[in-house]
Amino acid sequence: MKEFKFNIDGKEIKASVAPQEDGKLAVTLNDTTYTVEVPELMKQAARPVVNHAAAPAPVSTKPIAAAPVASNTVAAPLPGTITKVLVSEGDKVKKGDTLLTMEAMKMENSITAEADGIVRKVHVGVGASVNQGDALVDFEGLSVPQTQAPAAAPAAAPAAKPAAAPQPSAPAAGAHTVEAPLPGTIKQVLVSVGQEIAAGDTVVVMEAMKMENNITAEFGGKVTAVNVAVGDQVQSGQALVETA
Repeated sequence: MKEFKFNIDGKEIKASVAPQEDGKLAVTLNDTTYTVEVPELMKQAARPVVNHAAAPAPVSTKPIAAAPVASNTVAAPLPGTITKVLVSEGDKVKKGDTLLTMEAMKMENSITAEADGIVRKVHVGVGASVNQGDALVDFEGLSVPQTQAPAAAPAAAPAAKPAAAPQPSAPAAGAHTVEAPLPGTIKQVLVSVGQEIAAGDTVVVMEAMKMENNITAEFGGKVTAVNVAVGDQVQSGQALVETA
């Protein structure tokens, strides 16, 4: 189990992440524990469990996911509460546009469009409580190839991990390290070596579980190392930025 501390909107969050045997993660935030499904980890789970216990499930769910959900509907990645709705029916959006924000695991996360399209239906309003998998927004124009593209990225991730792993293994002596609280993909790097930052400043933005999260510095100081770049896939506990 790994433990972390990070700030979100000025609030200190204490987190711990423990892997489970079925490829899921047990994430504890401020003494509240959540079970998190991470596709990359679940694909690496033991094959006998997938082939025998889970074989019937894909047969029944794939037709639903491939047509109305995967290609035309943005669904809630986790249980949470809708805090903002930024689109309405008839709006044209581009891939990466924020559709709404939701609070999940005491973090406010942006839910974005996976492809260009036209909003046909908004299923939720501000204050609505949603469960994992609930439909949030329906689209016209999303295509199956675009939704399948992210599935190819995890396949390439294992090849990149050996190159990235040595970076967090040798932090400078006495340095403070900002670590990844969950596996994810780096979307923005907001600092550079030599830059002075303050405690609470956002250093990187990473996408985890289809949500964009601001990763902030716990301590102020000068940036001595930036261990990641946009597009990198990182693992829980991996060093992102070092300060002194």
